[in-house]
Amino acid sequence: MIAPKSIVLVVDDEAPIRRFLKAALEGQGYKVVEAATGGEGLALAGSHHPDVILLDLGLPDMDGLVVLKKLREWSQAPVVILSARGKESDKVAGLDAGADDYLTKPFGVSELTARLRVALRHAPEAGQPADPILVSGDLSIDLDKRLVKRRGDDVHLTPNEWELLSRLAKNPGKLVTQAQLLKEVWGPAGGDNAHYLRTYMHQLRKKLEDDAAQPKWLMTEPGVGYRLKVEP
Repeated sequence: MIAPKSIVLVVDDEAPIRRFLKAALEGQGYKVVEAATGGEGLALAGSHHPDVILLDLGLPDMDGLVVLKKLREWSQAPVVILSARGKESDKVAGLDAGADDYLTKPFGVSELTARLRVALRHAPEAGQPADPILVSGDLSIDLDKRLVKRRGDDVHLTPNEWELLSRLAKNPGKLVTQAQLLKEVWGPAGGDNAHYLRTYMHQLRKKLEDDAAQPKWLMTEPGVGYRLKVEP
């Protein structure tokens, strides 16, 4: 159950969408603050300190990516992009600019609220370090000791497999782009080695999933990136 006073800032120029989101989210215990422009959204983010921000990209005064980049200069509040731009390049641009997640319009309320719960659960608290141990289902990942357990048994990972998994574990539930993973695991020239990512992800799934062909934890967003799914 979410905290009853979690604040959601909705930045969207379409009044019907803001009304719809306000009714849906307030019905589940959130407090909703609305902004119709990027400038208003930035101002409200500064004055209300929202716990999570829902951001449209097609704003009348400035592009949503500009808003996002300005936010990231001073705020670490989770940002979920809600946009009619559904191209892979748009998703990648949003995530690379600092968004935590990306939903394409139209979307279901149940999916949106699930993404919000993940964002809120893993948002860093001020002055508090992230938990070094992530537990999800039968998986346990200790980022400090570099240990992975499945159903209580140690799982041996190669150095590259660990680097890939740890990057996802440090962003639980969040979509991490292929470009980010390639750069962080294989360095600046990693962009030329996209096939490495597919190969190592397949190897990780064979070690961590019951069925590598139908993964439960290591999820793919085709053409965009990967997500380590976490249980509610």
